[in-house]
Amino acid sequence: MRSNERPTIRNRSSKLGFGMDVDPRQYDNLTVNDNDVRNIVLSYLMHNCFKESAETFISCTGMKQPANYPVDIDKRKPIYNFALEGNALKAIELTNQLAPDLLQKNKDLHFDLLGLHYIELVRMRKCTEALEFAQHELTPFGKQDKYVEKLEDCMTLLAYEEPEKSPMFSLLSMEYRQNVADSLNRAILEHANLPSYSSMERLIQQTTVVTEWLHEELGKDGPPLFSLTSFMKN
Repeated sequence: MRSNERPTIRNRSSKLGFGMDVDPRQYDNLTVNDNDVRNIVLSYLMHNCFKESAETFISCTGMKQPANYPVDIDKRKPIYNFALEGNALKAIELTNQLAPDLLQKNKDLHFDLLGLHYIELVRMRKCTEALEFAQHELTPFGKQDKYVEKLEDCMTLLAYEEPEKSPMFSLLSMEYRQNVADSLNRAILEHANLPSYSSMERLIQQTTVVTEWLHEELGKDGPPLFSLTSFMKN
């Protein structure tokens, strides 16, 4: 029963120092393997296609070069960059060459990439071209209810002479492009049976979930919710 589990969790959390500000000196008793840290950093660099930085890091640390990693990055990096630049059609073309069935199976991602091209046409004030593209490429997605709202958001941009001042101005932001590019990068990695998130991201995700669960279970005796921003300031 859960009522019998809580004392064990509470006792364990007390020993770990939860429920109070953790004294940094408690970390002194924890040993972190340098190789583990290096692998986490390298995983992040490779995941995000920072090839030159990864090569420099490998050289400086004396690590062994992972098998086929340059090939993996060389294939993903141009796709990622094209999406990040807003050149979605080129990103789609290269994705289809690298993973022919990926976008066919991942309709959400395909829609977002096509939408990204439409958004760039609107940004360049090519309204007629944007409307024609939407009718031919985006409208068919409207047969499924989950895409209707997204279509409406996209079309809202055309209703304004200055799309940047429309309610959907966020679609024109660099952050939106970044999100689409990241989603595409993760999908390509997953398609190749590689981790879709870097070790660093998974570590942060796990830490967040664990502290949320402990906070929920233990209330005021539990740890504070994890905040990466606050953690980096310590």
